[in-house]
Amino acid sequence: MNQNIKSVLARIRYLEESIQKGHEYLEYNMHADWNGFRALFTEKFRDGKALPPHKDWVKNVFIPRHEKTLKRAQDRLEKLEGKDKDKSTGQGLRHHN
Repeated sequence: MNQNIKSVLARIRYLEESIQKGHEYLEYNMHADWNGFRALFTEKFRDGKALPPHKDWVKNVFIPRHEKTLKRAQDRLEKLEGKDKDKSTGQGLRHHN
């Protein structure tokens, strides 16, 4: 298997796990301290405790962005697998008339 395909597959697995954690956070308040939800610059604190991510942010920003990135990664994987098949069968990407 090509190294590019392996890295795209690893990225897809990571994105799927991230989306799953986002849904679990919305439904069951799980993974509130997961580093994927960590604030980019500074965390918000209340009474000395770090606040979990806002549910609207997870629902309207985190999950849609990761789903969009997942779709792009899946499209990229299809292209790589198609290119890999063409190399193995000896067929190029050009069409002959």
